[in-house]
This record gives sequence, C-alpha cells and structure tokens, in this order.
Amino acid sequence: MTIIQVPRRFVRTDWGGTETVVLQTSKQLLARGHHTEIICPNALAASNSESIDGVQVTRVPYFYPYFGLSKDARHALDKKGGNLFSFSMLRRLQAYPGLDLIHAHAGKRLGGICRHVARHRNIPYVISLHGGVFDVPAEEARRWTEPTRGAVEWGKALGWWVGARRVLDDAAAVICVGRQEYEETQRRLPNTRVVLLPNGVDSARFATGDGARFRAEYRIPPHAWVILLISRIDPQKNQLAAVRVLAELLGVGQDYHLVMIGHVTNDAYHAELQHTIRTLGVADHCTLIPGLDAGGTALLDAYHAANAFLLPTMHEPFGIVILEAWSAGLPVVASRVGGIPSFVTHEQDGLLCEPNNTAAYVTALRAVHDQPAFARALAERGAANARTHYDWRIVTDALLDVYTTACANHGTCAGAG
Repeated sequence: MTIIQVPRRFVRTDWGGTETVVLQTSKQLLARGHHTEIICPNALAASNSESIDGVQVTRVPYFYPYFGLSKDARHALDKKGGNLFSFSMLRRLQAYPGLDLIHAHAGKRLGGICRHVARHRNIPYVISLHGGVFDVPAEEARRWTEPTRGAVEWGKALGWWVGARRVLDDAAAVICVGRQEYEETQRRLPNTRVVLLPNGVDSARFATGDGARFRAEYRIPPHAWVILLISRIDPQKNQLAAVRVLAELLGVGQDYHLVMIGHVTNDAYHAELQHTIRTLGVADHCTLIPGLDAGGTALLDAYHAANAFLLPTMHEPFGIVILEAWSAGLPVVASRVGGIPSFVTHEQDGLLCEPNNTAAYVTALRAVHDQPAFARALAERGAANARTHYDWRIVTDALLDVYTTACANHGTCAGAG
C-alpha cells in the first residue's frame, strides 16, 4: 500500500503531538513493507527535502490568501497552523505514482486539497482531527484566527474549488484521538465513518534517561522535587497556571522546582509567562526551556529528572505527553478536559483537576509529594497502561485497519506489505 501523509508542517524545531503521531506511524508502516511519505507545506523549514528517522519528508511552497497580512501575522499562522493553500501540494499529490490513499492531518483548505486530489484520482482519503474541530472552546477557536484580524481574505474561492467545507463529509474515515471529540463527531456526522484511534508511545525509549545529567546542565539542585510540564508555550496549554501553583507550593516547602519545556507558538504569551515568573518571585525555582529536540536525549533526560508530571491544559484532544511521562515512570497530574479523562482514571493512574483550579492542583501535587507510595502506585499503573494499550504497534494495527477498510469500501485494491 502507498500512503501519503499530509500534515500542516513537519519540522524538528517546532514539534508537537501531531508530528510524533505522523512520524511514528510512518516508521511502523515502512517496517511492515508499506510505502509512506510525508508531504507538507515548507512552513518554518530550512530545507525542502530530508529524511527523518528513515521517513522521507518533502516540503512544498504555500501561501495564505489574505490581503494586508503582516510578516509577524504570517509567522504566527505558521506557528499555530493557519488556513493556507498550496498549488504545489495539489500538483505533487496529483502526480504521485501508485498512490492508494491520502491521510490528511489538517482540515480547511489543506484538507480540501487532499479531498480534491483523492476524488480526481478516485482513491480514498482519511482525516485525523488532532486539534479537534467540534470539541474546541470558543476562546481557543478565536485565537486560531487572531493573526488574520484586519486582513482581507480572498481565498474563499480556493476553498470552494477544493471542497474545503466538505472535507469531513466526504472522507472515507474521520479519526478522532479523544473520546469526547469522537462522540461529538459521531453526532455531527451520522453518515460518516468516525473512528476513535488514540495516540501512542514508544514506551521502551522513554523508559531510559539521565536525570542527573539534565539537572546538572540546567543547574537544578539535586535535592529539588521537580515538577515537569512539556507542551508548546501557548495560552491553550496554560503554563501560567503552573507558575501560580508553584508559588503556592513554595509557601509550604522550598524544595519544589518547576521545569517547563515547549516550543513557543505565541510570543506574547511567552513574554507574559516570563513576566509572571519574575513578578511572583519564583525565578529561582523555575526553569523555562523554549523547546528541545524531540528526537534527542535531552528530552528523555528531562522526564527522568522529574518527580512528577503536570499538564494544566485548557483544551487537549488527547495528551500524548502523558503517555511519555507514564513510560518514564512519573505520576501524572492533569486537567480533566478533552480526551484526557478517556484514558486517565482519577486516583488510579493519575490525578485529574479542573482547569485553572489552583487549589486543586496544589492539593494533588502535595499528595504526590508527601505520599511516595501513592505516587509510585500511580506511576506504575500508568506505565502498565502505556505499555499494554498505547504501544505504536497497537496503534498502527488499528490505523492499517482504517486504511484497508477505506480502500475496500472505495472499491480500490491496495497492495499488501
């Protein structure tokens, strides 16, 4: 089978859960004898072609169809994921030899391009809702379009041409990573095949790391009790809440230390975060790292330098970092939002709190801090859950079933690996 994966961007310097899913499932598909390649816009990229972990990545030119869009606004759209268009993408997909299926990892106009080519070539396409569509808070949806404020959009005709508004209706399958989004999508699209397919993890890889090396490099005291938060620096991920929680914790004990790691997708929020750290007087107990290479050892070391993992996000379709934290042996404290409660069971393999409830996060982290046996039990059950249910081999088995069913229902014959 030949599959093309189409994410909105794919660069090591700005990595997230979507990129991890695309890369890991592509590696699994290649290992099973299928052919897959990543073709994406060249947003934020230094090169138009490279191989990442044995997976070919081809990047093509693109544009945002707006008049009056500033350079800073285009950069913000690149970081967050704007509604772009690419004639080069359309031509590349149209000419790709022996293509059996297109897997779109974005909707709107980019998803429309995948739809247009698939219909023209008479092959199926599937789409993954990594960031959610129907289960997205209004404030988060507003931030997605904020950089285009004041600009004049002229690309609606392009969206009409490729059927951007029909992407979900005409897909052979719509893949949701979290149960809440899955149930809402089923309700909104009763005539479309909707599949619940969670993200995965390489448990063996995250099980090892040098925590002492990480602490030494970032001058974190050996005796510190480290709370780790890994997520892009963005209001959605709510790092400000973590800083407020740290300030409260330091009122009852001075051994707490917060480490926040993530690529910056909102410069203003990054500046506000730095300002709040200084204002609350917690700078000596806080380490802010604007991104680490997802494929390097430093990220693994960070997990093993920590005592607990915190994810106070406001909106989260899944939360792949929780699987990574579990695999590294960490107890998890997270928000009760989006897809997180569909795989984290409160007081069994994690502690769940309402977003922005500082007191609840403080109580949860103190419980993990003060009760080592309880923390260890949470971590062990989480690690077992990650190994048993979320290994990439299991996820890819389910994904291949989606592909083969899509091809069978479409009446095309995809070659086996």
